[in-house]
Amino acid sequence: MDRSTIKLDQFLKLVGAASTGGEAKILIQDGQVTVNGSVETRRGRKLVAGDTVELADQVYTVPPGEAPDTNAPVGSTSLESAESATIQE
Repeated sequence: MDRSTIKLDQFLKLVGAASTGGEAKILIQDGQVTVNGSVETRRGRKLVAGDTVELADQVYTVPPGEAPDTNAPVGSTSLESAESATIQE
């Protein structure tokens, strides 16, 4: 994976919009998630810095920087996006 991208389902988990990958998959496949204003049904959609993701009246902006290492041990990440992702209500 390119270090400057993150998959949509992983991003939803990272920002706390979905608690599991299974939950993220269902939300995405049900058409409840938009990326940059368009409904996105591909959970593997690669996001880049500046992309906006909307779910249930919450808007998240992908922050600049390295994408997290999704193979890293739980609790460690190279991107502090849970804190740095911009959330707009």
